[in-house]
Amino acid sequence: MKISAIRAYRVVQPFVDGPYRMSKGRVADAFDSLIVEIVADNDLTGWGEMAPLGNFYAPAFAAGARAGVAEIAPHLIGRDPQALAQTARLMDTVFKGHPYVKSALDMACWDLAAKAADVPLVTLLGGRESETAELYKVVTHGPVVAMAKRASEIVAQGFTRLQIKVGGVVRDDIERVRAVAGAVPGSTVIFCDANAGWTPFQALQFADATRDIDYVFEQPCASIEENLVVRRAFGKPMVLDESVGSLEDMLEIHAKGVADGLTLKISRIGGITKTRLIRDAAVELGFMITVEDTGGAEIDTAAMAHLSLSTPEERRLHAIAFHEWVTVRTASNAPPVTGSRMGIPDGAGLGIDVRHDLLGKPFFEIAA
Repeated sequence: MKISAIRAYRVVQPFVDGPYRMSKGRVADAFDSLIVEIVADNDLTGWGEMAPLGNFYAPAFAAGARAGVAEIAPHLIGRDPQALAQTARLMDTVFKGHPYVKSALDMACWDLAAKAADVPLVTLLGGRESETAELYKVVTHGPVVAMAKRASEIVAQGFTRLQIKVGGVVRDDIERVRAVAGAVPGSTVIFCDANAGWTPFQALQFADATRDIDYVFEQPCASIEENLVVRRAFGKPMVLDESVGSLEDMLEIHAKGVADGLTLKISRIGGITKTRLIRDAAVELGFMITVEDTGGAEIDTAAMAHLSLSTPEERRLHAIAFHEWVTVRTASNAPPVTGSRMGIPDGAGLGIDVRHDLLGKPFFEIAA
């Protein structure tokens, strides 16, 4: 099987609930999604997707992904998409850095490889560990009353896991978290996610003032060393997200004992190939794992679901259903969500049925 054509599409995906807000005025109105279609010479098609969360969240931006795909794609024509590790090395050779650019291409190759084997992607990723994964929902940064109200609404929908956005003015965020914790049942699992917004001084202020609240601290500071300072003075579990961009990062976090859990974002790491490698090594080292991404709809959510459900259940934290965040559809047979749990679609590969009529015309196309 050889790659005979590659097409790339841009789909802007507005959020159902309006602007997504983090601390320090960081806000996005939509995912600006890159969708990649890779066609093989046996007429099988693989799909991949990535979308940065605005230009502020990570060293990635939508226009850069579009430009980068056009640079890499010619090198993939004629290659075997089933040679997954080889393809990942090739992309790193011909295009230095910028892992987010490679993510959708790598994802499409995995979709093709699973379809060629006539198995769901979860099988190639190690096998299904459970039928569904528990979902969490986000309480975005905003006024105290509004955040408490939103948390109550989410819990009323049957969700038991919340991620509360913090990372702004410390005293205000202490009030926010107290209000949210007071508005939901005591059994609710709470993550306080600062998105690397604080210095160690600020994070320690927050941690000291909230010791009586049961929560997991997520990425309080930007660097591994800064988070280590907080870790040494803090008795609660800690999860790192923005600090995990490579296998080397994960090994450093483990060696220094900085965190108990990791959030692995597919596009930040550079695709399914490297995410799976880090996931498997991290599981063996004892980390708790969440596999998700920076954004996307049905295609990207399907990849997240397959990676999540092939993660041992006892090491899995939770998952997120991005396709329910947005107002546009790009595929049918989406990852099924029942209550607060998500499964994977039936069928080979990702299992989704992408609809060309919803994608528009490709902005880039190359063929053998």
